[in-house]
Amino acid sequence: MSRELKVRRIKNGTVIDHIPSGKSLIVLKILGISGGEDNIIALVMNVESRKLGKKDIVKIENRELTEDEVNLIALIAPTATINIIKDFKVVKKYNVTLPKTFKGILKCPNPTCITNSGEYVEPIFDVISTNPPKLKCTYCWTYIPYENILKQLEEKS
Repeated sequence: MSRELKVRRIKNGTVIDHIPSGKSLIVLKILGISGGEDNIIALVMNVESRKLGKKDIVKIENRELTEDEVNLIALIAPTATINIIKDFKVVKKYNVTLPKTFKGILKCPNPTCITNSGEYVEPIFDVISTNPPKLKCTYCWTYIPYENILKQLEEKS
């Protein structure tokens, strides 16, 4: 029995590789992918990986990611790589990197934070560490644990 991974190549689009095992479904939510799209989307989960042990891969035909989408993916999958495909060839490959701050994306877990006061104050988080991501609210200095980040991003979509 062959252990070769058999997923059709895409002509144009994006391949997100080295997603930690089990996190690809959150990546799909971040990208707003529900399965009703016209373009081909391939999702491969729990593939053997020398780097991670096991990994997930997402291929999206005819779509390039925005900077905001890549930043959110970096929160979920700091080990991910993005491959831009044109005419069946990888024309650009890069590792995701976290920006120094995140604005308006997550909610501060501190109920007494100014961002939870009822008047809109845009939540801003500074990135303290990258793998796993650790963020700190710039207003109240509350740390947001990785599990809380995952939960919020799962619920967002």
